Amino acid sequence: MIQPNPCSVLSLDIGNKRIGVAGCDSLGISITHLPAIFRRSFEEDLREFSKICSSRKVEGLIIGNPLDMHGKETNQSYRCKKYGIKLAKCLKLPVAFINEHCSTVEAKEKFSIKSDKTGRIDSAAAAILLQQWLIEGPDLDDSN
Repeated sequence: MIQPNPCSVLSLDIGNKRIGVAGCDSLGISITHLPAIFRRSFEEDLREFSKICSSRKVEGLIIGNPLDMHGKETNQSYRCKKYGIKLAKCLKLPVAFINEHCSTVEAKEKFSIKSDKTGRIDSAAAAILLQQWLIEGPDLDDSN
């Protein structure tokens, strides 16, 4: 994999109840855990993400894709891809999908979070995905 050009991006760990959010600066040096978005309607989620993207001058989205242990698509990965593509299109941002198999487990271990209903684990998982993207890519795709 080739490292992508660093830019200000948001990384999303999309769940059924919450979306974990992390962002990085335009140089790809600093990763920040942001408050998770508690899902409501797509339109309300979009308003929240529009505010975040505007204030952080976001140039792209990194979306976790929960493939199974063999790298195959799952029902949840189809939902995440559909949501991510729709969100990227509405925000007019390029997107990249990252395999997030075990990112939540890794986040719990790395950040010593046992149980959580606030979204801290989700945003920690999004930060791990963002770190992975900064190292491995892929490049953002603006063909949506």
